[in-house]
Amino acid sequence: MKLPRFLLIRDVFREGVKPGRFLGVLIFFGISYGFYRGIQDNYLADVLKVTAFERGIIEFFRETPGLLVVLILAWMYRFTEVKVFKIGIGFMVAGLAGLLVVALPNWDSPGNALPLVVIFMVVFSVGEHVIMPVRATISLDMAAKGKEGTILGVTGALGQIGNIVGFVVVTGFFALITRLGYSRTDIFPFRIIFAVALSLMLAAFFTVIALEESGTRVKRRRFYFARKFTKFYMLEVFYGARKQIFITFAPFVLIRYYGAPTSIISLLLGICAVFGTIFSPFVGQLIDKLGYKFIMVTDTLLLVVVCILYGFAHRIFPQNIAFMVVCVNYVLDSIISMASMASNVYVRSIASSQEEVTATLSTGVSVNHVISILIALLGGYIWDAVGIEALFILSAVLGIINSIYAATIKKNEEYHPEAVT
Repeated sequence: MKLPRFLLIRDVFREGVKPGRFLGVLIFFGISYGFYRGIQDNYLADVLKVTAFERGIIEFFRETPGLLVVLILAWMYRFTEVKVFKIGIGFMVAGLAGLLVVALPNWDSPGNALPLVVIFMVVFSVGEHVIMPVRATISLDMAAKGKEGTILGVTGALGQIGNIVGFVVVTGFFALITRLGYSRTDIFPFRIIFAVALSLMLAAFFTVIALEESGTRVKRRRFYFARKFTKFYMLEVFYGARKQIFITFAPFVLIRYYGAPTSIISLLLGICAVFGTIFSPFVGQLIDKLGYKFIMVTDTLLLVVVCILYGFAHRIFPQNIAFMVVCVNYVLDSIISMASMASNVYVRSIASSQEEVTATLSTGVSVNHVISILIALLGGYIWDAVGIEALFILSAVLGIINSIYAATIKKNEEYHPEAVT
């Protein structure tokens, strides 16, 4: 049987590249992140008893490293991309170790641990945001000519495979633990998952330590803005708002409005990862064939439908049907979000060097977090004061503005792989 072209991984890497260890790190990282992400929202809501407003405040602090990432990377401007990648994984190891220690049975009340939980979530987030731009840059640097979108899809799919493993195990574990008599507020099952996630992230760390630094030696400028990337920066602002509402408040809709337990949230995340594995390479190919402009405009128009269903399903349908609709909506939202890789290809196509790609992507991460932290702070307040309807209407409006702005990209800015050599 002939395999689809996007599964022929060797075809997307340029000649001479040995990507094995890098791909191994992505898989270990993906599994560990699947364990951590599978319990995060229920740990906060069920064990630590945070409200929607408090969740927004926590997210403000958790996303602050994203705002500061351009300064963090500027401090490491003499380091190679691979070295920065190693440091980022190290921060994530430290964050998970701290969360495990805080979850140990030495607190009078789980709620007393909240300040330390937030601190270690921020440490984990520092690593997560540091590796965001350099992971994409390393992938793009390994790409064969004309395969930039495809390689981002392939490497994204490998991470998603890791996520699937983590989510599936968390789902099965919490289903089993419930049968054994543990309630959704017991901290013991979460403690076990933190320990496994830490072990896997350590495996990723020791694998990345062995990663050779040749082939991706790109030094970054300390701080970088360029007029030609203005549209990219603006698109990152809109994407930051959309991303934050989805990551922070979509799971809380399921948990607070519909009582979804950890096993259900993790199962949904696993389904999202399965679709991510299937569609990520396909979306990458679409970017290569149709151009990033078409993808940018289309995905945010679809987002409007998603936002309406998040905000109004409980008013349109009976409770049980609304829950199913929102679950399907959650998966659809994750599929649409994969189109965000189009902006990375946009940067690659108009950049004059690999250094400029890294510098711009790093700045983009900080730019989209300017709006992210504001949405995190205001989102919980809007939920409490006005309702989730207003929150998701705001997201839909931002999506429409994003599509209009993406449509202003001129013809001579369309995707040209030969623009960067």
